[in-house]
Amino acid sequence: MTVIGDKLYKRIRNFPFSPVRWPFYYGWFIIFAGIVGILMSVPGQTIGVSVFTDHLIDDLHIGRVNLSLAYMAGTVISGFCIPYAGKLYDRYGVRPVAIVSGFLMGLTLTYLSNIVRLTSGVSSLLHFVDPAVVVFILLTAGFFLLRFLGQGVLTMISRNMVMKWFDRRRGFANAIMGVSVSFGFSYSPRVLDMLNNNFSWQVTWQILGIVAGIGFVLFAFLFFRDNPAMYGLSQDGGKQAKRKSDDTSIKVLKDYTLKEARSTYSFWIFNLSLALHALYITAFTFHVVSIFEVSGYDHRAAINIFFPSAVVAVSFHFFGSWLTDYLKLKYFLLIHLLGMLTSMTAVLFLEQSDYFRWMLIAGNGIIQGMFGILSTVTWPRFFGLKHLGAISGYSMGWLVVASAAGPFIFSLSFSITGQYIAASIFCIIAAFILFVLGFRAENVNRAEE
Repeated sequence: MTVIGDKLYKRIRNFPFSPVRWPFYYGWFIIFAGIVGILMSVPGQTIGVSVFTDHLIDDLHIGRVNLSLAYMAGTVISGFCIPYAGKLYDRYGVRPVAIVSGFLMGLTLTYLSNIVRLTSGVSSLLHFVDPAVVVFILLTAGFFLLRFLGQGVLTMISRNMVMKWFDRRRGFANAIMGVSVSFGFSYSPRVLDMLNNNFSWQVTWQILGIVAGIGFVLFAFLFFRDNPAMYGLSQDGGKQAKRKSDDTSIKVLKDYTLKEARSTYSFWIFNLSLALHALYITAFTFHVVSIFEVSGYDHRAAINIFFPSAVVAVSFHFFGSWLTDYLKLKYFLLIHLLGMLTSMTAVLFLEQSDYFRWMLIAGNGIIQGMFGILSTVTWPRFFGLKHLGAISGYSMGWLVVASAAGPFIFSLSFSITGQYIAASIFCIIAAFILFVLGFRAENVNRAEE
């Protein structure tokens, strides 16, 4: 019975084809598959949700503050659930989790496209409940699913899948993936806005729901694959490249459990730095128009910073990812924190000179480029692959919760003082502390050797 079960499992695992039969090393196609998976998370990212916020405010008759609170509540709840998704990923592999996540994403987008009708129907049914409460609860539920599946699960499993197929060329693989994702993310608001203008925001979400629930599910079923060892392949296609650094070329000496990883100094320095990034960049993106208006700029000036920032991000990400095959990751962490300090300082003095606007563009580009490296490469290099889902899922939970808190902290700063100075100073202090502590954040596997 065991033999029959093993044969059946192997047949299902290799259906409809085995990566061994691919005309070239399947890991290179896995990079493309990972890019598709991360881009499919756009509807659940802040950059994707922001296109629909004004439409939701107008059609649901909800205030901007209440909408932000619903977004924060849904995001926080999703942050606490993502670590469990990471454990499911470790247990069942990337393909089943991707299929279920894509299907649920499709249902979630369909649900949100009908949110106006649903709130109206539930309010008439529960006439004794304040309609504003109904709107808030239903919207929070939608945001929870959207953030959990998009920003959380799809992003996590797609990145981890690519990292499992490469070892010595992991940085190069991440460079290819990062460049494609950066341009895809920077261009996605234009695509969503075009769909909204040509159709409506409801139809746009329905189209995305079909793409996710049918198109992506089929794509994941056909092409998503777990680590190459399952198919008799080796990482990097079995080719051993020469490396100069003794930091990245050594094999992982130990596969850390989540509990063991959390007991290390390096885990918390990297994790808190990534969480601070999520807090700051989400808050900045959410309030970018207001931040620029307070500093004397118009709406267009605020929107126009994203493309040049993306160019800087792509440059840093590509060359930085390549260099991770040679250098210690703590150096990239320090550059990341310096980029945050640059961007945060520019926000403080944005109204003083146009120089600080370019300083802001450069800082944002640096931190976005470095974030794509650190959030992807760090965990498999420091703690191994066996419990990668649990460790990266736990970290992703921190990032999601921080991204929920960021817009609220900046909103609070603005509502009390009429400026974003207090929130910016808070972020600067946190970034400086982490920068000082980052000098001791070594690779724990290398330290053990």
